[in-house]
Amino acid sequence: MKMSADFDNIFREFHPKIMHYVSRLAGNHDAEDITQEVFEKVSQNLEGFRGESQLSTWLYRIATNTALDRIKSRQFSRRDKETVLEERSNVEDKNLWTGQKKRPVDHELIKKEMSDCVKEFVHMLPADYRSVILLSELEGFKNREIADILHISLDAVKIRLHRARARLKELLDQGCDFYHDEQSILACDRKPPIIKIKKAD
Repeated sequence: MKMSADFDNIFREFHPKIMHYVSRLAGNHDAEDITQEVFEKVSQNLEGFRGESQLSTWLYRIATNTALDRIKSRQFSRRDKETVLEERSNVEDKNLWTGQKKRPVDHELIKKEMSDCVKEFVHMLPADYRSVILLSELEGFKNREIADILHISLDAVKIRLHRARARLKELLDQGCDFYHDEQSILACDRKPPIIKIKKAD
C-alpha cells in the first residue's frame, strides 16, 4: 500500500516535468505515449529503487533512455526532420492585411519568441547533444547529476555539453539574426532559407 501511495505522489510531482522534458527531447507527437511508458517503468521498478541516487536522477534516467529508444526506432530521414521543423516554424507572424511583421508588444513576448526560436534549433541537434543541453539548460541539473542520468563520466558530460553548445551556436548563427531592440532587449529574426537554384540541363 505504501509503494502505491509513493507512486501516486511521484506521479503527481513529476509527471508534468517529465512530460515537458520528453516533449523537448523527442517531440510533441510522441511525448504523451513516452511519458506513459516512463511511468509504467517507474511503477514496475519502484520497489527495487534503493535510493542509491536521487529520485529525480533515477526518473530522468528512465525518461531519457525511453525517449532516446523511441527516437532511434523512428529512423527519421533528414527530409522528415526538415518537414517537422518547417511545420513548427511556419507560425503566422505577419499582419494579415499589410503583410508586415508584427511588432513585439512587450518584453515577455520578445523573450518568448526568442525562446521558441532557440528551442527549434535545439531540436535540430543530434539526440545525444539535445539530451545534455535540455538536462543542463532546461531542467537545471548539475554536471554530476547529468553524468548519473546518462550513465557517462563527468568528463564526458563536460565534453558533450561543450560540443553541444558550440553546435547550437553554429545553428543559431546560420539561422537567426540577433539584435537589441529599442528597449535594449535581445531579440532575433529568422534568416530567410537559402534557395538552391537548379541548373538547366
